Amino acid sequence: MDINDLRSLFTVLAFIAFVGIVWWAYSDRRKQTYDEAAMLPLDDDSPFIPLGPSEPQATKNQERKSS
Repeated sequence: MDINDLRSLFTVLAFIAFVGIVWWAYSDRRKQTYDEAAMLPLDDDSPFIPLGPSEPQATKNQERKSS
């Protein structure tokens, strides 16, 4: 067995792994999970609460406006 046989074997194994992953991802058992994940950006159950560095600056601006 030389290096070309190993390369061929690796190519075939990689192709089989690729086909297996594609089959798993597009199987009917995963459809409901993907449909729920697709609707997450449109789900508006929680109110928007700004977090991060812009929040303290917003409170300072509101204090200035009220003064």
